[in-house]
Amino acid sequence: MELYNKFLSNNLSVMPDNPLDFYKTISPSEAKKLQQQLREKISLEALSAAPKLVAGADISFDRGSDWMHAAIVVLELASLEPVARSLVSDQTSFPYIPGLLAFREIPVLWKAWHQLQIKPDVLILDGHGIAHPRRMGIATHFGIEIDHPTIGSAKNILTGSHAELALEKGAYAALIDKGEKVGIALRSRTEVNPIYVSPGHKLSFDDAYSIAMKTLTKYKLPRTTRLAHQWANQLRRGEAEEGYLEVQ
Repeated sequence: MELYNKFLSNNLSVMPDNPLDFYKTISPSEAKKLQQQLREKISLEALSAAPKLVAGADISFDRGSDWMHAAIVVLELASLEPVARSLVSDQTSFPYIPGLLAFREIPVLWKAWHQLQIKPDVLILDGHGIAHPRRMGIATHFGIEIDHPTIGSAKNILTGSHAELALEKGAYAALIDKGEKVGIALRSRTEVNPIYVSPGHKLSFDDAYSIAMKTLTKYKLPRTTRLAHQWANQLRRGEAEEGYLEVQ
């Protein structure tokens, strides 16, 4: 509780000297309180400039294991060609609790982000943004911590509902929770179940939809998070090594 109070005294905008310590020691009840406090920090203001670099972030782990394997892959948005990647493994002590997964994932994502020398204009994370019961999915939470534009792209609904979608790629409907728009159900591939896109932090719903559409190819998942998923799995299986690499 001492670390939690210290964090609150900093107005939730400054991480402790070692942010990893905080996230590895917070209790589930304190984590929920922190989510409610951080909610006040969310910004859904539109981007001031068109992004040129976009990145995907994903984490791979074996259920029951305390080892997390993170990948962040940066791409040129125009070509969707990779520019750089950052791979990091780390242990967590926070339990697997739906709705609080950010507390397991942020320490390893933090390391991967700060290892990244070429930063993207927007980071897309595998998970939700504000489409979360407390509006604090991993994309929103991490976006606040790094003070950077983020988008959540998830395969399943965590909260809310939406109207039926047309079957063609690009069709979408608002995801509504308790009368509030929290995301977009997006048909990312014709006649395939939709993905769920939501703004995380420092961008708008329109930004989230537009950027998500630009990252779609012939697959269901955006190319950003799809590549990050592949690299995170390779790291977990021992087929890739931790570190930073720029693509020539």
